[in-house]
Amino acid sequence: MEKKKDLIGKVITVLGLINGQELGFTHPHEHLLIDMSVYFTEPSEASVRVLAHQLVTLETLGWIRYNTRYNIDCQCLNDESIAIEELMRFKLAGGKTLVELTSKGIGRDPLALARISRATGVNVVMGAGYYIAASHSPEIASMTEEQIAEELITDMRYGVGNTGVRAGIIGEIGCSWPLQDSEKKVLRASAMAQQETGVAINIHPSRNEDGPIEVIEVLREAGARLNKVVISHMDRCGYLLDTRLKILEAGAYVEYDVFGKEGYYPAEAALSDGHLPDMPNDVGRIKQISELIEKGYLKQILISQDTCMKIDLRRWGGPGYSHIIDNVIPLMNVYGFNKEQIDILTIDNPRTMLTIS
Repeated sequence: MEKKKDLIGKVITVLGLINGQELGFTHPHEHLLIDMSVYFTEPSEASVRVLAHQLVTLETLGWIRYNTRYNIDCQCLNDESIAIEELMRFKLAGGKTLVELTSKGIGRDPLALARISRATGVNVVMGAGYYIAASHSPEIASMTEEQIAEELITDMRYGVGNTGVRAGIIGEIGCSWPLQDSEKKVLRASAMAQQETGVAINIHPSRNEDGPIEVIEVLREAGARLNKVVISHMDRCGYLLDTRLKILEAGAYVEYDVFGKEGYYPAEAALSDGHLPDMPNDVGRIKQISELIEKGYLKQILISQDTCMKIDLRRWGGPGYSHIIDNVIPLMNVYGFNKEQIDILTIDNPRTMLTIS
């Protein structure tokens, strides 16, 4: 197996190593196959309980868009043929690379991702690691940080299990509020694995304003390279400007990654994190990004869609993986973004983040 120095400038995809220059237009935070039933909540009301177990259809779509936690069908993307069909729309629109961040415990499927990549010709970079504590398996409690780190390193050097399919990024690493002991252990292990492999770390933070700051401190103390750390969900979490600036000042990337989710506002879940955020729509996201660019942080911003539910896909009335290309970039042009800025956000920044260094 290659030594770290032999991987400099490369990116590990599910089909093998490629040069960073080959990535092209990249979505740095997506899901092709995922089982988010860990989030499913059984409603108490009889009439709503019926809706919770119905399939996503035109008749149920309006209700599900505002109640995603209460419909189990919406939370599962498990059909390879549909994933291929949907990802081809991204390719035909000009997309070249997609980072698939489904973590262990919520349905990561290495062999299927390799098949999807071969079928579409889209580069797929797979994540390694663990999601929020609620999805952790019992053995994590007995594992040491070193053992978890070694598992992550093995996923990237040799492949997941006996599949031979290698991960190319650590994440998304799930963090709750308050941060659980097992999550802190995984964060420290992630920093150790990053030191050994040179790959980036993607963090799924809590909505609490202090959440991402605490995560950064845990990673910093564990020796992580913060300029290769991505804090996801700026828009989902609705962080204040001061919080976003603290993340950027630490050297990490901020990621606006739920473009296209306009009718999605999980207020109840947000309140459980002790914070009711002001979640922007696509225009609001663009305005926030523009403000950060004006403050000098253009090269620390990533954009994506976090496609992870049926209602995100074209088949079920969603915008599909090509939404940023089809709809967001034209909006950015209206709001004064130039081609160079858009290329930095969609090509250069993801390449810098993903390329091993």
